[in-house]
Amino acid sequence: MACESEKWVLMVTAQTPTNIAVIKYWGKRDEDLILPINDSISVTLDPEHLCTTTTVAVSPSFDQDRMWLNGKEFSLSGGRYQRCLKEIRSRASGFEDEKKGVKITEKDWENLHVHISSYNNFPTAAGLASSAAGFACLVFSLAKLMNVKEDHGRLSAIARQGSGSACRSLYGGFAKWIMGKNDDGSDSMAVQLADEKHWDDLVIVIAVVSSRQKETSSTSGMRESVETSKLIHHRAKEVVPKRIVEMEEAIKNRDFESFAHLSCADSNQFHAVCMDTCPPIFYMNDTSHRIISCVEKWNRSEASPQVAYTFDAGPNAVLIARNRKAAALLLQRLLFHFPPRSDADLKSYVIGDKSILQDVGVQDMKDVDALPAPPEIKDNIAAQKYKGDVSYFICTRPGRGPVLLSDESQALLNPKTGLPK
Repeated sequence: MACESEKWVLMVTAQTPTNIAVIKYWGKRDEDLILPINDSISVTLDPEHLCTTTTVAVSPSFDQDRMWLNGKEFSLSGGRYQRCLKEIRSRASGFEDEKKGVKITEKDWENLHVHISSYNNFPTAAGLASSAAGFACLVFSLAKLMNVKEDHGRLSAIARQGSGSACRSLYGGFAKWIMGKNDDGSDSMAVQLADEKHWDDLVIVIAVVSSRQKETSSTSGMRESVETSKLIHHRAKEVVPKRIVEMEEAIKNRDFESFAHLSCADSNQFHAVCMDTCPPIFYMNDTSHRIISCVEKWNRSEASPQVAYTFDAGPNAVLIARNRKAAALLLQRLLFHFPPRSDADLKSYVIGDKSILQDVGVQDMKDVDALPAPPEIKDNIAAQKYKGDVSYFICTRPGRGPVLLSDESQALLNPKTGLPK
């Protein structure tokens, strides 16, 4: 290793998207290795709107591994972080940077400490798969820093040990997490089914109902479901294997009708499993149920489904529209039923791809107030408005997998000290 007095700092910054499962992962056969009881399929969301950015740095001057999450120091003592670090270190290769006068051998990595700074551009622990993006980004950036030569499949098996769903965030477009059969988890990893260009008609609208941290974490919720729900075992054995085959076909053929039916049914069954758990787990709330009702009424009034809905372990609705026209009609309905509070600014109420607002023909709050009731509404009860029940909407689309950011201004650590900027 180069002379320690030089106090060099090596740094890598990466950005990784979050993903939302359309065939859900719920329940583990091995808690420590995070091995699931069924396969799952997800869509990766555009990192421009929902992603984790992580900077990792290494220096002989660091005396311990340290991490900052969204600006606050965060303990790395948890087993999942330690496992990911250990797995990556064990695969590290030698590295030389003649300009900086740095030479690191394979053996040196065992004694060098890392600094990690991570930032989510969306709510953490609110049911928007922040841990999936976070662990995927951690593993991807550390692998680049430590010159790990494994492919994405092998890296996904490491990310899985931090957060199960993280394995799917190593890919853009649509990804499948193969549950695997081996006790050591070596065959439990993600594969890409299709990239983000394969089905680029799709538009995704997320209704953030609550950005608060959820009461029951996914980890403890899954454990309780596996221990107490009879429905979860029927689901894993009988229902999901067939749905996986059908969903792969729907994605391959861009068959939105099948995709929508499968997504909605699987989301509903996942939440039924949560309610079948003892004590029951409630991730959705009244607003979540009203959004489902709004989508179901519209879909039934059309010749074929316009929108698919799916809810992870939280109240937020992920709504996948078949195309841009359907997305505009969806947003129009959502703004009618769930207008912002009177003092809200429309620009901060609809974020992400704001151009959809132009398709809706809405420019300010006056336009929202003037929106007509959707044509499928036949009575006063269905025409009710729930002002302020949605915090905000994110308009996005299927997106790419992880990338390195070469622009130093995007780094979260100071290149000279390795501490947060």
